[in-house]
Amino acid sequence: MFDHKSSTRRQVWSELKVFAYADSRFDFDFSKFIPDFHGSSEATKRLLLMPSYQSAKCVFITPDNCLERLRYEALMNGKLVVMTTYAIRRGFWLLDPSQFEPSNYRYASTLDGMEQMGQPISLSDMMDLGLKIDLMVTGTGAINLDGIRFGKGHGFFDLEWAILYSIRAISSNTPSAAIVHDCQVLAEPLIPELFDTVCDFVITPTKLIEVSNANKPTCGILWEKLASGMLMSIPPLRELKILIGDDKVTQPDP
Repeated sequence: MFDHKSSTRRQVWSELKVFAYADSRFDFDFSKFIPDFHGSSEATKRLLLMPSYQSAKCVFITPDNCLERLRYEALMNGKLVVMTTYAIRRGFWLLDPSQFEPSNYRYASTLDGMEQMGQPISLSDMMDLGLKIDLMVTGTGAINLDGIRFGKGHGFFDLEWAILYSIRAISSNTPSAAIVHDCQVLAEPLIPELFDTVCDFVITPTKLIEVSNANKPTCGILWEKLASGMLMSIPPLRELKILIGDDKVTQPDP
């Protein structure tokens, strides 16, 4: 499985480098970040027209470079935006556009500005607020026409899905969407694992692909499959483990 995923990523990354923008920290090392790319604005415009976006009150948007404009547009549209910090190391953050001036929306949509303008939000906070996320949006490394996606190789979006699913902030019916360049979309079959989050929508600069019967994971966190060090480096995982131990959250069945 590892070879299958890694070879797929290498194949796409070699093509993506032609269209991607380098990151100020990681250059073109796509194992470290999901890049912005030529045409991401057109892809974002397509997503903004989707009924599942327009009806959403709260949107989860990953901290990927290609989603900065979407975060800005969501704030402009008055939506709550939930994000994570890079590698989830400082957990989840909430951007509430009613809490700061519109002149700050663009800065708030950046990774640095998010932590200045937003507020950290714990899993317990989300549960107390009854927070419900209406749409999950991510970038990714490679994705096929069936919505099966392989990210950077660290599994962060799958962890985010599993954490939010475990506290019932989302359900298996919550739509998920990926914004990608056309070169990242593959016609070939990809083999998902039990915890891989399949997308309902694949949005590129030139098209919107709707996936029928996207199979969302309902297993929650597979604790035994966590990479070494993840539990210690990702605060929401530690909090979730405590909540499960205190019977405030029921571990989903695999």
